Amino acid sequence: MEQLRFSLFLLSCSFCTLALAGCGRVITLTPTPVPTPTATVIPEADSGQSLPPTPPPATPIPYTPQPPPTPTLSPTRIFYTVQVGDNLESIARRYNVSVAALQQANDISDPRTLQTGQRLVIPQTGEEGRAIANSRPTPVPVVVQHVNISETVSGGRWVLGEIRNDNDLPLEQVRVGVALLGKQGERLAEVDGLVALNVVGAGEVAPFALLFDEVPGEFTGYQTFILQAMPAYIGAYYQDLVVEHLTSTGEQGRAYTVKGTVRNSGAEEATNIQVVLTAYDLLERVIATRKIVLDQLIVAPGTETTFTEILVPMGGAVARVHAVALGRAVGRQ
Repeated sequence: MEQLRFSLFLLSCSFCTLALAGCGRVITLTPTPVPTPTATVIPEADSGQSLPPTPPPATPIPYTPQPPPTPTLSPTRIFYTVQVGDNLESIARRYNVSVAALQQANDISDPRTLQTGQRLVIPQTGEEGRAIANSRPTPVPVVVQHVNISETVSGGRWVLGEIRNDNDLPLEQVRVGVALLGKQGERLAEVDGLVALNVVGAGEVAPFALLFDEVPGEFTGYQTFILQAMPAYIGAYYQDLVVEHLTSTGEQGRAYTVKGTVRNSGAEEATNIQVVLTAYDLLERVIATRKIVLDQLIVAPGTETTFTEILVPMGGAVARVHAVALGRAVGRQ
């Protein structure tokens, strides 16, 4: 009996020992966070190794904005409206100036282009009877925008763009200049020319296209500037012409066919109708422009005429085409 009790006691102790040993294996672990791998960028100066250079991003030719014009005092100006039968010689005799001075003051390269109703600036003369140079007033401010420079096959440069008339009056004789600049901002070459529209209405735009036959190899940028912009004398100009149903078809880098109609929305007969087309790329740069004269001699009020023209873009695909029409009123001086 005693031996049985002793055996049971030993068995009980063994069980407790096993239980305690088993309880000792229950361990609660707190995991240690593992850091997330991160890329370390080593600057070239700290790495001790020479990293390959990163190619610079493509950038357009730098543009230097023109400083705002400073108003200058000018002599009182005299204007003359061309009448039927007038020519430059007769007008020059009337005001006792030379024909050359009259041409220079009005940017007339060909006297045969003189038109009835055209307003001329009469150059004034000094004590010695010579026309006063630089008698033009400060040009009315306009905005030059959407400029695009394209290289020609012969290595020259076409400069295309447009002006925007933000004034509340129409403008005429708007002449734009472009200068190619050197490293120090010096002007290496210049060209200038009139915009495509004879009259640029308030809030309207007009394109220009200027050509550099030769380009200095050291030019690094360009600058545009306005040489002339005058309040317009409407006279016989007829603006009640609306371009409608404008469509253009073509492939990237190739000629585009532009079609449309011109409707006379006014009350007078229109003649000598011109349409100015401007094509833009996706960046809103001017990549093509053309002025056409319509075949139909007279467009009566409320009627329309059609046109078809080819545009050859200097750049990428044509994103949109803008058109504006201007004519002459029949019988109006």
